Amino acid sequence: MPQSSYMFTSESVSEGHPDKVCDRISDAIVDAYLSLDPESRVACETLVTTNRIVLAGEVRGPDSISNQDIEDIARQAVKKIGYEQEGFHWDNAQVDVHLHAQSIDIAMGVDASGNKDEGAGDQGIMFGHACSETNALMPAPIHFSHEILRKMAEARHTGSAKGLLPDSKSQVTLRYENGVPVGAASIVVSTQHEDFLSQEEVREIVRPHVVDVLPDGWMCPESEFYVNPTGRFVIEGPDGDCGLTGRKIIVDTYGGASPHGGGAFSGKDPTKVDRSAAYAARYLAKNVVAAGFATSCTIQLSYAIGVSKPLSVYVNLHNTGKISETKLSQLIQKVMDLSPRGIREKLNLSRPIYERTAAYGHFGRNPEPDGGFSWEKLDLVDALKADSDKL
Repeated sequence: MPQSSYMFTSESVSEGHPDKVCDRISDAIVDAYLSLDPESRVACETLVTTNRIVLAGEVRGPDSISNQDIEDIARQAVKKIGYEQEGFHWDNAQVDVHLHAQSIDIAMGVDASGNKDEGAGDQGIMFGHACSETNALMPAPIHFSHEILRKMAEARHTGSAKGLLPDSKSQVTLRYENGVPVGAASIVVSTQHEDFLSQEEVREIVRPHVVDVLPDGWMCPESEFYVNPTGRFVIEGPDGDCGLTGRKIIVDTYGGASPHGGGAFSGKDPTKVDRSAAYAARYLAKNVVAAGFATSCTIQLSYAIGVSKPLSVYVNLHNTGKISETKLSQLIQKVMDLSPRGIREKLNLSRPIYERTAAYGHFGRNPEPDGGFSWEKLDLVDALKADSDKL
């Protein structure tokens, strides 16, 4: 039998974490290509360290985007995060661009031609998850971890949190009773700060953001509220820790509360099913829960490179379902075309909407007027309910 009372922990990292700096730069490059040509192909990896930014990967898109343009995009991404430190500065860092043309072998397998539909950009497995623990239909530990850092970043950008710097991390441990979260057992926040702030001063700057995010009465005991537990966090960011694109895949998804296929999202255009199929699986799982078919839903999709249809569609309702999982697997394939092209067209993914996804999670966000976070919409609920009666 599944445990009913336990503790579960998830962590998040801020936009200024070195790995997230890389994710943002890579996604800004994706947006730049898609803004000029929605059919662009991009696989961009970024590395950052002390005053150095290195970009590498494969692209197919407008020749009008020069290496200088790419360098400028990278610098602006870093500037928007807020890095103007001696060891990592948006204007002073050396930027090396090593992007080259996409392999023709990959292009041949992926592109549509003749009677062949567009194929998946790679093999792989992708998971989507939703549950009723929060209004965003996300697992509560990762949702609150993201929100704490997002609110701290807002305060830093507006100047209301004097002395905070871009790099920070959070970790939330929640107590579950009868499978439902009921309160925080411990909270950990580590944030980079100016040298003039003491550990206690940082603690009191952080406290209201934690209290505001958690439901009333959920704050952990004072002895379990850890802020900068090493006592000092001044030299960090890319100056203190090398960053790479794609190293925070659990932060990007469900905080460990759901499986992950292993593929990162950032730096990839939406023909890559690592990204688009993971978005589709979240979209379907969220609509399944919103339709009342279950209080927890995990969906797995699998693909082969160059093949348009998914090889498998697996559904797990975690013993909360009001419909059989076999029937639900059939139903979701009926209401949505799960080919790479079908996903991209349904969610309108071939647009410059990705830089904003690079921090605070790809899921549990609000759909935006320009189509950002389209996979968070609940516009399949009626179709799911209507077609469920026909199976």
